[in-house]
Amino acid sequence: MHHHKFNDFPSDFLWGAASAAYQVEGGWNADGKGPSVWDLFTKLPGKTFEGSNGDVAVDHYHRMEEDVALMAEMGLKAYRFSVSWPRIYPTGRGEVNEAGLAFYEKLIDTLLAHQIEPVLTLYHWDLPQALQDEYGGWEDRRIIEDFERYCVTLYQRFAGKVKYWVSLNEQNYNLTNAYQLGTHPPAVQDRKRFFAANHIAFLANARVIKAFRQHVPNGLIGPSFAYSPAYPASCDPKDMLAYENAEEFNNLWWLDAYCFGRYPQAALAYLRENGEAPEILPGDMELLREGTPDYIGVNYYYTLTYTDNPLGGQTLQRINTTGKKGTTPSSGIPGLYKTAPNPHLETSNWDWAIDPTGMRIALRRLSSRYGLPLMITENGLGEFDKLEAGDKVNDAYRIDYLRSHVKACQEAMQDGVELLGYCAWSFTDILSWLNGYQKRYGFVYVERDEQGGSLRRIKKASFHWYSQVIASQGKQL
Repeated sequence: MHHHKFNDFPSDFLWGAASAAYQVEGGWNADGKGPSVWDLFTKLPGKTFEGSNGDVAVDHYHRMEEDVALMAEMGLKAYRFSVSWPRIYPTGRGEVNEAGLAFYEKLIDTLLAHQIEPVLTLYHWDLPQALQDEYGGWEDRRIIEDFERYCVTLYQRFAGKVKYWVSLNEQNYNLTNAYQLGTHPPAVQDRKRFFAANHIAFLANARVIKAFRQHVPNGLIGPSFAYSPAYPASCDPKDMLAYENAEEFNNLWWLDAYCFGRYPQAALAYLRENGEAPEILPGDMELLREGTPDYIGVNYYYTLTYTDNPLGGQTLQRINTTGKKGTTPSSGIPGLYKTAPNPHLETSNWDWAIDPTGMRIALRRLSSRYGLPLMITENGLGEFDKLEAGDKVNDAYRIDYLRSHVKACQEAMQDGVELLGYCAWSFTDILSWLNGYQKRYGFVYVERDEQGGSLRRIKKASFHWYSQVIASQGKQL
């Protein structure tokens, strides 16, 4: 639909940016922190780009105040960050590491002193290695109690300071890579274990949301979901069915479980037919229905286009992690769907479709189906940035990308979507999990590569652009 005019962004709109602990903090064993699964996984040969890891990352752990000062200079209204579970409980349970809590309390207090709203993510993939070793992490129901204990510790400490909370970040993307593609720890390729781990993660998510209502009665909590809306490759009914299959298996399986406390009917029937359905115990679905979110965090980067995939057809394939454009193969599940190129869209060097209209579609679909407020918890462009003479980074391509996606947010709001805020990914450059330091997202350039560097912070052109957007409440795009 086309609109004659657009309303202004509301005065309390959260103009933000985001990060994740493992990708920015460094200090991997500082002040009593225990190892996460990523601390060990990234040391295994061939698992990441040029062996890159987050031991130092961009050293936010030691440069936090410098980074927050830059956020304040930009004019950020919100900063989404994650807490490292093994920094709080070094072995996942047991004695609390006070030094870890003190770091995050100082971060939160520093943000608040600069009138920046903290958006706290409870889990962004850095599972304590001790729990993976002891009982297999997300494959064992014991993690539900351990995760709840960790979350309640944070609720009790920060309830009076943090209003917005994210429970699980990109459960769908993380566990797909961990249990189907084998590219995230524990590097398994087993669909039955994949759906079993997801079911346990859903239960853990519901438990910590229920506990949140008791400990943070004035706060809001929800998961952040990596939403890539499905498109059909054509109006051929076979492609339409492939699109329906993909939307149900890749999106609604998680979103319906989070928001309705149930699994999509056709997908569940298919998994039962194929012996891949998770074990559902008495009380499980009741718990899911009791622990639904206050809002949905939306991590939007691209849409995916699907076509028919017969039995014996294309299987799941790993994505481009090198930045060599055009190297991502078609990927799918035989009998359900496979991906196809979309001739109407440009792509990044990592073959991610650039589709701002897709963001509008994503927000409308989610709002119409679930009737909940939404927050963009990630959106950004990873590219090769070049530091030029005079400490200049002219990332006009990133400005174009972000401008078009912020405009899509405004269009979705005009369509009736309740959008709480927009947290761009990311504030500084970061470690990209499998792509190293070459894939840059930040408003702030960090001088380092896979071998290291000075870690100097340098404001990119996009830093100044976003500062103007915030100051004008979105009027100057």
